[in-house]
Amino acid sequence: MKKLITLLIIIFFNTSALADKMTKSGFLTDKVSYIKDQNISDPHKKILLIYNHGQTTHDGPSNDCAWKGGMNNMSSLVGKKIKDKEIVVYLFCTGKLKGDDHKRLWNKKKFTEPYNGKPKLEKRLDANLKLIEDFTSQGFKKDQIFLTGRSCGGWMTMMLLSRYQNIIAGGISFVPECYGRLTKVYKVDKVGVEEALKKFKEKEGPGPANMRQTQIDEIKKSPNLPVLVFTHPKDPFGGLVSNWVEEVPGVERIVISENNKVNGKSCNVWGKPIKNYHDMDRATCFKEYNPKILDFIASKIN
Repeated sequence: MKKLITLLIIIFFNTSALADKMTKSGFLTDKVSYIKDQNISDPHKKILLIYNHGQTTHDGPSNDCAWKGGMNNMSSLVGKKIKDKEIVVYLFCTGKLKGDDHKRLWNKKKFTEPYNGKPKLEKRLDANLKLIEDFTSQGFKKDQIFLTGRSCGGWMTMMLLSRYQNIIAGGISFVPECYGRLTKVYKVDKVGVEEALKKFKEKEGPGPANMRQTQIDEIKKSPNLPVLVFTHPKDPFGGLVSNWVEEVPGVERIVISENNKVNGKSCNVWGKPIKNYHDMDRATCFKEYNPKILDFIASKIN
């Protein structure tokens, strides 16, 4: 009997989790569900936010996309109007893409430069370029399209917009980092950024470390990067290794907070107090930044 009860509990929680998982691309409602009719009317009157998720694998394929509980804040922007134009949000799932050399990149013993082919981030970037082209052919205006994303998706957002100037109106990058828990694992708070990144390179090999730095160098060359960047110092990933974004012309950086509160409001994720600060953009308190996000969007469109 106990085994049966245990099995039923496992089935219940797994079913609930799967029901919360979003695995396909599409336009969302303000209630975090897919719009039934994916054909958007009057696209020229819409402000399009393309949302790019994070990654659970460094360079390999996965079923990553999003969870409903983590999309509440983005979906809360749906339907908001700026200069008589209505916001629509498109969730873009690209987790199944894989880098051509993904089996070697994070294997210190096997990897030697150069990387053979295109890494996953570059393929996600290409997919976004194609998506932007598709949307503009449908009637969406480029100067009313914004690329957004969290973690690796936020990192890729900066890569694309630094490389393709004026292709769209701008971008919003939430807790950008795509090379592991650098802040926590390498104890940045104790040894400093330079020493921590040195240890990262020693542990994982030159492949990931050099790729990360090359991407940063390219982003920093941008003459004007119209991106709003959100970071948190206690984010175990990019928390204390994100100061470089302030060196990029055009970037507006916002340090979310120093703790688990925003404007005095506690931050909860999926009904519980936040513990992993890499989830700050998915916390309930993050809606406090909606006015700032809307102001940023308004500053970039006519």
